[in-house]
Amino acid sequence: MISDVPVGVLLSGGIDSTVVLSCAVQETSKRISTFTIGFGGEEFDDERPFARLAAEQFGTEHHEITISAEDFSSFLPAYVRNMEEPVCEAPAVALHYVSRLARQHVKVVLSGEGGDEAFAGYQTYRNLLLIERIKRVAGPMRHLLASSCEWVGSLNGLDRFKKYAPIFRTPLAHYYYSRVGSPFDYFNVHRAQLCTPNFWCAISDENSKQIVERLIDRVDGQAAQQSPLNRMLYVDTKTWLPDDLLVKADKMTMANSLELRVPLLDHLVLEFAAALPTRFKVKGWTTKRILKEAFKDRIPREIINRRKTGLPVPLRRWMRSDLQDFVRDVLLSGRSISRGYFRKNAIQKLLESNAVNGALMKEVFSLLTLELWHMEFIDAECKYAN
Repeated sequence: MISDVPVGVLLSGGIDSTVVLSCAVQETSKRISTFTIGFGGEEFDDERPFARLAAEQFGTEHHEITISAEDFSSFLPAYVRNMEEPVCEAPAVALHYVSRLARQHVKVVLSGEGGDEAFAGYQTYRNLLLIERIKRVAGPMRHLLASSCEWVGSLNGLDRFKKYAPIFRTPLAHYYYSRVGSPFDYFNVHRAQLCTPNFWCAISDENSKQIVERLIDRVDGQAAQQSPLNRMLYVDTKTWLPDDLLVKADKMTMANSLELRVPLLDHLVLEFAAALPTRFKVKGWTTKRILKEAFKDRIPREIINRRKTGLPVPLRRWMRSDLQDFVRDVLLSGRSISRGYFRKNAIQKLLESNAVNGALMKEVFSLLTLELWHMEFIDAECKYAN
């Protein structure tokens, strides 16, 4: 909060940013400005009512912005230009728009980045921790559990269970590449069908596996036996957090000449969180347990008890409707296919599969980001070189 210029808070409607706001109002006598974003259309999680609830409780000067699918797609070239790397992070586009809104009122903003990695807020942690406990109890029977997951996943509407089947057969250090990566992801499983022979030879999941194994060895060396949760949190704190979330946050705010501060990543907070017993973070179906308990009387109960959604860009719906033609035009263009990375028929199959239920939206968006990055940086270099 130390600043010669106005300070605001980016409100996501979740517990982390609301906790930051509740602490910030205690550190200043000035009225704080808050900012949040929503999306045009229907059938998606809307964070704005929860952000308004927090703003009303703490008496902030609240501002909102709504963006459409057209706003989203029109900014994508500038998104990859500002990111400079092909980082697959759709919420970064939303962050750009809300940062641009905030810059009209303040020069410094606080956000709740890091709370999930410090206090175990993602549902992935809860689900995988439960699976690891079941594996330990089941022993050799875990292979039967894997087969059961495959069978349940074959039933109509329950295909999500299939993704857990190989996990029952695999040690955590061999499958947890981060909360958004594993050897069982679509690209790793279908690499040979998706990639051309030359590109297939150039990529491997061995690099990810080696990095994760080194990190887990390092955290295991700090104690006689680390819990699976601490292993996952350490991997994400060393990979996903600095290489994705904080890159996104820094690039999008600085592109709008806005300084971002992340109080929950203060080293004292992280050291405190790392020393906590697992049950203080995840217990049963409750994630981020100690943070919720500590602030249950200070922030609205509706925010404490709500299901985590993050910054819910309606990418699944947009990829199947408003953005479908745009995505196909980019990924199936002669220029994209001529790069020689991916097989055209495999890309077509991927797009057709995603059009059914949007389950492969992240894979489609990552390919879109990669191609737009090539158009912005590689093609431009060739043009200038000539």
